[in-house]
Amino acid sequence: MTAKGKSESRTFAPLAHRDDLDAFRNEVRNWLGAVVPEGWFARSAGAPEADYLAFQRWWLGEMQKVGLATPHWPKDWGGEDLSLRHQVIVSEEMVRAGAPNPDLYVVSLYHLPATLFAHGAPAQRERYLKGVVERGEIWCQGFSEPNAGSDLAALRTRAERRGDVFVVNGQKVWSSFAAHANYCLLLARTDPNAPKKQAGISYFILDMKSPGVTVRRIKQMTGQSEFCELFFDDVEIPGENLIGAENAGWAIAQSTLSAERGLIIFDLAERMHAAFVREIAAVRAAAPAWWADAALRRTFVTHYGELQSLRLLIRRMLSELDENPEMGASALPPLIKIKWSELLRRHTDFWLAVGGLNAQEDAPPLTGGGHITGNRMQDFMSSYAWTIAGGANEIIKTLIAERTLGLPR
Repeated sequence: MTAKGKSESRTFAPLAHRDDLDAFRNEVRNWLGAVVPEGWFARSAGAPEADYLAFQRWWLGEMQKVGLATPHWPKDWGGEDLSLRHQVIVSEEMVRAGAPNPDLYVVSLYHLPATLFAHGAPAQRERYLKGVVERGEIWCQGFSEPNAGSDLAALRTRAERRGDVFVVNGQKVWSSFAAHANYCLLLARTDPNAPKKQAGISYFILDMKSPGVTVRRIKQMTGQSEFCELFFDDVEIPGENLIGAENAGWAIAQSTLSAERGLIIFDLAERMHAAFVREIAAVRAAAPAWWADAALRRTFVTHYGELQSLRLLIRRMLSELDENPEMGASALPPLIKIKWSELLRRHTDFWLAVGGLNAQEDAPPLTGGGHITGNRMQDFMSSYAWTIAGGANEIIKTLIAERTLGLPR
């Protein structure tokens, strides 16, 4: 796939300008202007899954050519050691150019390195980080279970050591893109008699082609099947695929979950802002009928104000992350997750109401375009995922009340 109608004769090198942020931004912007395919957004709606997979792989390859696929990784492991300020610029310019999200590789590019950089053995980093950079290997996550979602420490999938291997039995659920994954970041219980449920969990690298692994897609109300169930029937994992120490998986998992902070939510909020900018421009050009309704106008403006405060809060969190990548017990990430998910759901509901019956017509979904795609019904239905992902909002609110505000249990 190429950027149709655009010249590709020039070689772009944004990393050559890393010491000058303005020049770096301009080079990223010029590269995106040359490489992002015209009309990809419209062509991707309802495209066959094989086309989506090919497009995602192509897009990862294009980012790799200019060093922007893994700019946040250390140089020793195939990255560029770029600062958070550089990464914010890349994300801002991606949104500005309407570039696709590398959805298929979110775990590969963020959750995997966040885990291995902090806790992986040198051999694990060498093998699996290179696998992403050199072969585009896809990773999924095996955390949640049918009765252990927000209360993840209640997981029951068992890993029993037998000589040089661990034998795994159990089930996982809500694993994004597991049907296409080469490997899985897996949490399993290795000590069922531990005094605290968090204490008996270990963290593994699972080859998805291992005998005994079954993947079943979950049909969502949007018509898509991004999420999957994973079933393990006497699956053998080599002892060398244990990450960190046995029974230390709970603490290691916090490094993985920290990857959901920062740039992922920053990108989503910026894409929503870009959608607001387009809608405001359309109103100024020719006020639509709904703009005459004072209640609808007030709701739109209220949502816009909420988004601006959320964007400021996210940038504050990014600043804190720049100073302290772990951020300790900061309440900002869970608070931001709640604010973003609730605003997303209310705003997509708003557009569904504005569109009336016409907005409820079935239309092909678009993957890789964020959560505000203009497909009003699909946007609304998919918005509910964010109130559950990373812990249900009700559970997170309880944790904030108890751990941050000090309210009684």
